[in-house]
Amino acid sequence: MIKELTISVYLDHAASTPTRPEVVAEMLPWLTDHPGNPSGAHAAARAARRAIDDARDHVAALVGCGPGEVVFTSGGTEADNLAVDGVVRATGGVPVCSAAEHPAVLAPVEDAGGMVVPTDAGGCIDLEALAEVLTSVDDVSIVSTMAANNETGVVTDLEAVADLMAQCAPQALLHSDAVQAAAWMDLPSSAHRAELVSLTGHKFGGPKGAGALIVRTGVSLDPVIRGGGQERERRSGTQNVPAIVGLGEAARLVVMEREAMIQRVSALRDRLEEGLIAKTLGVNRTVPKGFVRAPGVSNVCFKGIESEELLFLLERAGIAASSASSCASGAQEPSHVLAAMGIDRVTASGSLRLSLGHASSDADVDHALAAIPPAVEHLRACARSL
Repeated sequence: MIKELTISVYLDHAASTPTRPEVVAEMLPWLTDHPGNPSGAHAAARAARRAIDDARDHVAALVGCGPGEVVFTSGGTEADNLAVDGVVRATGGVPVCSAAEHPAVLAPVEDAGGMVVPTDAGGCIDLEALAEVLTSVDDVSIVSTMAANNETGVVTDLEAVADLMAQCAPQALLHSDAVQAAAWMDLPSSAHRAELVSLTGHKFGGPKGAGALIVRTGVSLDPVIRGGGQERERRSGTQNVPAIVGLGEAARLVVMEREAMIQRVSALRDRLEEGLIAKTLGVNRTVPKGFVRAPGVSNVCFKGIESEELLFLLERAGIAASSASSCASGAQEPSHVLAAMGIDRVTASGSLRLSLGHASSDADVDHALAAIPPAVEHLRACARSL
């Protein structure tokens, strides 16, 4: 039997956050004591339906929409797929997205014969390139761009994108993948002009397997999953009551605690980055100065090392981190986000994403600052000896 290494410092919140104890407490009765199917007519079914309605209210408050505009999904991937595929099925036209989007957006856009727009040096959709697409293509139906990037934390100015769309393609809908943004950004303000917004609970203390797509009133959207007509016939299938309850509680906690969390985690991230730069030669922040970032994500590039080797050493030191977004195999694939930002492959091969969240502490930063610089120097010394 293989003995697993003990992880004492978790710096991979951008991949998935630890489920909050308050969330587990809310979910537990719905796993053990309440068997009702929310589509039924008896008392147990009605209780499950009320629990879903309460969660819908909490998610609506998080995003700034009506409860009826919340469509529960199995997570962010399904929500992104539903946004792109659902609009294209309903209205036709050409979907458009940025080159730094999550594959859950890139794949359906490309499969539908859509267009991928380059980004600027920070990884935000290039507005000049977007304007060219919107003015040259008559039937753009949807534009998708992240609210905050999952690899770098860079925040997109959705107002500027919406202004450009209103000028050049007023018929097109704006979709924003807010999976990484929901924990940190005031979505009722920053994403209020997006007709479709995706999120998932496990990025902000909720359970895996529960997400939502916000579909503003009046948006034409065909279902991708058809069957019993749940979620107002926009996403069929018996709702996962415990997970939805957990998503709702996590959303409630974010709304209640966001401002304090932003201040605390921003300070941790800044101390982590500044400490790494002070203690390690040949390390740079991946995102150029001047770009706004969500507090939870730090992405740095170390010269002269391979990130997979560094991650191995960090795991042996009890630290969980990553070099790019998560994929099904667990392997670290070359980052299409860093490539879109114009970062060469050699530099990107030494990238490290350290992401913090509600469970992060000063002790975590201390541990990382004690472990990462010597690990980097050890790898460089090994390379020099070859």
